[in-house]
Amino acid sequence: MCGIVGFLNRRGQACDTEIIHAMNGEIVHRGPDDAGYYFDGSLGLGFRRLAIIDLKGGHQPLTNEDESIWIVFNGEIYNYKDLRDELIACGHSFKTETDTEVIIHLYEEYGVECVSKLRGMFAFGIWDGKKEQLFLARDLFGIKPLYYTYNSDFLAFSSEIKSLLKIPGISREIDREAFWNYLTFQYVPEPMTMFEGIWKLPPAHYLIARGNEVVIKRYYQLAFTPIEQPVSYFVEGVLEQLRESVRVHMNSDVPRGAFLSSGVDSSAIVALLKELEEVQTFTVGFEGAGGLSEIEYARETARVLGTVHRDTVISAKRYLEELPRLVYHQDEPVADPSAIALYFVSELASEHVTVVLSGEGADEIFGGYTIYREPLSLRVFDYLPPSMRQGLGDVAQIIPEGMKGRSFLMRGSKTVEQRFFGNAFLFSEAEKRKFVKFDPEKLGYGRPTDLTGRYYQQVQDADDVTKMQYLDLHTWLPGDILMKADKMTMANSVELRVPFLDRQVFEFASKIPAAYRLANGTTKYVLREAVRKLLPKEVTERKKLGFPVPTRKWLRDEHYQFAREIIGSSTLDDLFDKDYVLHLLEEHRQGVRDHARKIWAIVIFLLWHQIFVVQSQSFISKESELVAKRRHRMFVEEFV
Repeated sequence: MCGIVGFLNRRGQACDTEIIHAMNGEIVHRGPDDAGYYFDGSLGLGFRRLAIIDLKGGHQPLTNEDESIWIVFNGEIYNYKDLRDELIACGHSFKTETDTEVIIHLYEEYGVECVSKLRGMFAFGIWDGKKEQLFLARDLFGIKPLYYTYNSDFLAFSSEIKSLLKIPGISREIDREAFWNYLTFQYVPEPMTMFEGIWKLPPAHYLIARGNEVVIKRYYQLAFTPIEQPVSYFVEGVLEQLRESVRVHMNSDVPRGAFLSSGVDSSAIVALLKELEEVQTFTVGFEGAGGLSEIEYARETARVLGTVHRDTVISAKRYLEELPRLVYHQDEPVADPSAIALYFVSELASEHVTVVLSGEGADEIFGGYTIYREPLSLRVFDYLPPSMRQGLGDVAQIIPEGMKGRSFLMRGSKTVEQRFFGNAFLFSEAEKRKFVKFDPEKLGYGRPTDLTGRYYQQVQDADDVTKMQYLDLHTWLPGDILMKADKMTMANSVELRVPFLDRQVFEFASKIPAAYRLANGTTKYVLREAVRKLLPKEVTERKKLGFPVPTRKWLRDEHYQFAREIIGSSTLDDLFDKDYVLHLLEEHRQGVRDHARKIWAIVIFLLWHQIFVVQSQSFISKESELVAKRRHRMFVEEFV
């Protein structure tokens, strides 16, 4: 929807208005329709608007009746009309039709507990002038980003890190602990960022800054709570919940559409949308992907569902040309090639719609990743004594790497807590020590298992499948999936909505037993059964692709020279051994081993370092030509 920034001088001095204007100028792409500011002594707020609801009355920052409370808000509240009626019954009066104003009055009525009543995606900052208190909050799943930094002099927040970097004196130093974890996960796990002294506010948390005190508190706990019911109960219930979620996620006063990949998640969203209105769908594919591409599958699904469909094919050359700017938009290195795919499909959509619905979150909630089936294949190891299990792992170490059976024994010898770090696992601790130039233990850094361990501890009595989903829900989902979804769509001034990541959908889906999530030899069994009658059989049974990028091939061919040059020219000799990484690249090129994901992680990190730390490349936040065409067309249509 928008972009927000704020600055609170904790010394009681007046907020520097130039700082707020500079911070807001870095996120024009998030809101090309309007800009707004509010200053109150030591406090400054800034806002960039992408108009979605109440196009004429949604200016921010917004205030209450006596102007004692001000808000900047990014997101959408899907139950705001019901909440508005309740608040009016309590005596509150409204001057706009926006969901933003509902949050202000909820805060007046319930204080910081107002967040527990919100159904939607959000990141907001509220300034309570009477209390001289700043209140920040982020939604349950982390759909909308919120970054902050503070010291004894000030506290600042923003939708994107690049805004915080406009504050004089803010460090651009690499957080080495974050780098160590990035090499494991392919993203920086929350609450850290790759910048020392800048943090993410975790999902389902709020922050209160008042006087010398800064307090961060969790306000909601996502949990799987299976119940005993026949599978038909869950199949029928999921369809009912999804229908209602798609309906409320449609709420907007601007054109909307949907991303369509080859799988069941996005196809289900499109099918449910099509029950309510004509739908525009968008897909991206890549040259060199091989086999039946995402585009061909999506075209067939679009034909069957009867959508107005558009797609585009991206070449290796164009991918590389756009890559630096897209890394700039990400703020942090995220070594997920599909992040760039999301940028291109968002760019395609941006000329035609302002809002897109997509299928993110279905895999984490319903059990969709193939890796979730691993506990079933390794179940035989559960019957072995721990000593024997460990012994098999020791034997596996002797077996030459690449020999059949070695990986099976290695993984089977470990518990799920020891072997599963989330959907992406790049470098092991042992391999990182081969080329990283610092010792994390000597520096007092936590290990990746410390990060995952606290989540496993919270579900220690659950089955292994639930443990894996729970970990992904709290790490992979906000750190990779939702981060790239927000940044790549907002880079194109498009708002992404995710009906699967709805509080009511989750609270129902969380009751599905693991035996129904994975059943009949497939993943997401209940979801597939729920939408079976809405979609062609081949769609409900198709394996997940998700805008696949041929990174493996490109790093051997079209992108090899680029990768070699950026690694070879690295000046970070105090951080890692680039010769080791170049060796991985050569092995990959020659087909000795597939190191594509590891190499890509280093390449993206180095590109990020050039842009944000060395600042050898610079970019300007602005409205794209395609978005300008969309806005012009909407303006003309409104007055014709």
